[in-house]
Amino acid sequence: MSQWIAAIARGHNSGLCLLKDGEIVLSIEEERLSRNKYDGGPYACMTRILDFTDTIDYLVIAHTQPLSEAGHCDFSGDPIYVALARKLGLIDRKANPNQHPQVIDLSSTHHKLHAACAFYRSGFSRAAAVVVDGAGTFIPMNINGQDEMTWELESMFNCEYPSEFKTIYKHQGGRGPWNSVRFEEFSSAREGEEGTHEMILDDTAGITKAYEAVTQYCGWSPIEAGKTMGLFPYGNFNDDIPDVYTDHNGASEWKTSNRDLIIPTYPNGALVNQGRFKYLKTDYDFEGDMTLLQNRRDMAYAIQVESQQMVLDLIRKVVNMTGQTNVVLTGGYALNCVANYWYLEQLKDEGINLFVEPVSNDAGTAIGAALLQYHRVTKDAQVREPLKDLYTGFEYMYSTDQIVDTADKYGSTRVFEATNKDVIDLITNKNIVAIFQGRSEAGPRALGNRSILYDPRDPDGKDFVNKVKNREYFRPFAGSILKEHVHEWFDLRGMDETPFMMYAVKCQDGIEEKIPAIIHVDGTCRIQTVTEEQNKNYYDLIKEFYEATGCPIVFNTSFNLGGEPLVETIDDACRTLSESDIEYLYLPEHGLMIEAKN
Repeated sequence: MSQWIAAIARGHNSGLCLLKDGEIVLSIEEERLSRNKYDGGPYACMTRILDFTDTIDYLVIAHTQPLSEAGHCDFSGDPIYVALARKLGLIDRKANPNQHPQVIDLSSTHHKLHAACAFYRSGFSRAAAVVVDGAGTFIPMNINGQDEMTWELESMFNCEYPSEFKTIYKHQGGRGPWNSVRFEEFSSAREGEEGTHEMILDDTAGITKAYEAVTQYCGWSPIEAGKTMGLFPYGNFNDDIPDVYTDHNGASEWKTSNRDLIIPTYPNGALVNQGRFKYLKTDYDFEGDMTLLQNRRDMAYAIQVESQQMVLDLIRKVVNMTGQTNVVLTGGYALNCVANYWYLEQLKDEGINLFVEPVSNDAGTAIGAALLQYHRVTKDAQVREPLKDLYTGFEYMYSTDQIVDTADKYGSTRVFEATNKDVIDLITNKNIVAIFQGRSEAGPRALGNRSILYDPRDPDGKDFVNKVKNREYFRPFAGSILKEHVHEWFDLRGMDETPFMMYAVKCQDGIEEKIPAIIHVDGTCRIQTVTEEQNKNYYDLIKEFYEATGCPIVFNTSFNLGGEPLVETIDDACRTLSESDIEYLYLPEHGLMIEAKN
C-alpha cells in the first residue's frame, strides 16, 4: 500500500503539501482556493486531499504555536484541524482526538521546517542551513526570574540525511526590556532542539522584522516587503539615516538592529522611530504617495543594503562554524531577489554552493514538515534530486463547453481557436495576453502557467501593465527567457540557469534598450529560464516569439490584479479578465483564446 503524508502550514501563507511514497503530489497555498491574499487556516486545502486519497497515514502540523492553541471543535473538543481530518475520514475517526497517533505536531520547530524544505530540495547530501525569518516558533523562557515569551529570528542548522537537523545557532528576540546576552554554548532541552548551540537573546528586532518596519514606514502592510525591495534603487545612501544594524556594545562580531531606530512590537512586527530622527519625520496631514518622499526611498535603500550584508555575514558564519561549503538559504527574507543575486558576487571566490529555496515563505514549512516526517519514518537516506520545477498545484481538465460557458458567464466577447502565432501577433501589437495552462505554480512567482504576457521591447510597457494590474509605478516586472540564450542577455554570475525567478540579475551591455519594459531602474531583471523539459507549451511560445522578433524573452508577470492571489481556476481567470483591461486569455492546451469584453 502507498504511504500518504499530508502536512499543513497554519499561519499566514497557509498551505498544504501532500506526499505519496515520499513524492510531492500536491503543494498549494490556501489563498489560491479562498481568494484571500496571505490567507491563514488551510481548511479549503485540507478538503481537497480527497481529490487524491480518502485516507492518510499522517497529518503533520506546521506553525509557530502548539496545535493545542489553534482552537477546538465544538463539543468533541479535539483541535480544529484534527477534527476536520476526522470528519473528512482522512484519519481514524475513533482514535483519541487529543492524542491522535496519526497527528504529528511540529509547530515547535518552525525554523527547522523551513530548513528541511530547502535541504531536501537542494540536491545536497549534506548542507548547512541559514533561516532568516520574521518571527518563528514562540519559545517561553525564564529571564531574570520572569517568565517571558521569545521568538525565533534567525537560525542555523547542520543538515544530513535521513533526518538530522542539528541546531548550531539561534537568535531569539522578545519584548524585554532586558540586557542582551550571547551564549557560546546554550543548553536546550526543547523538543527538536536538544543539546547545545550558540544563542543570542535580546529585545531588538531581527533582520526581517527591521525590513518589515521599513515596509510599514513606506505605507504598506509589513508582509508586503517585496514592494520595499522594488523601491530601494530609487533611494540613496543618506548620512541623516542612522545605521539600521549596529555593533552590540562595541562587539563587531555581534550586530543587532538599532533599537533607537527600529522599535520591535513582537510578535507582529516593528516600527521605524521616525519621531526621534528629523529626516524621517512626516507631516501628519500628508496624504500623497509615500514612495515619492525621498526619506522613504532612502530608508528603503538603507534597509536593503544593510540587511543583505547581515545575511551574508550569517552565510559566512555558518560555513566557518560547520566547515560546510553547501549552504541552503530560506525563511521569508530569502525571497529577496536583489540580495540573492548580490550574494553570488560576494561569495564567488569562496567556494560556497548556495541554494535558495523558492518557496521560502511559510507555505514552505508544510513542504518541510511533510518531507521531514517521511524521512523520519522511513529512514530513507537516498539523496533527493535537485528541485526541477514548481508546477505542483492542481491541474484542471476543462472541456471546451466548460471554457465557453465560463467565458460567457463573465461577458467575454468570444472564444476562438488560436495558436502561439496569434499570441505573438497580439503582444507585438501592444495587447496584453494572459496564459492559463497546466498545474498551478507553488510559491509566489508566476512561471508561465498563470502568467500575463506582453512585449518586453515596448518602452512604455512597464507603465502600461502596472496601470492595468493596479500596481505601483516603481514595481518592476520579470522576464521568461529560453535557457540557451540567457547568457547572451544576462549575467548570471556563475549560475547555469534560474528557473524559479529567485534572482534580480544584471543585463549585459546593450540589452537594456532592447527590452526596456522589464529592466528595472538599477539595470536588473527578475529572470526565469525556461527549457522544453520544464514547460513545453511555454517554451514553444517563447521560441516562436524569438523567431518572429529576434528576442528570446517575453514579459512575464503574475496573472492577478494588485492585492489578489494568482488565479487558480478558469473561473478566476475569466473573472479577472472581466474586472480589468487585460484583453485576451490564451489556453494553449485547448488551442483556444478568450477575448474580454472591455
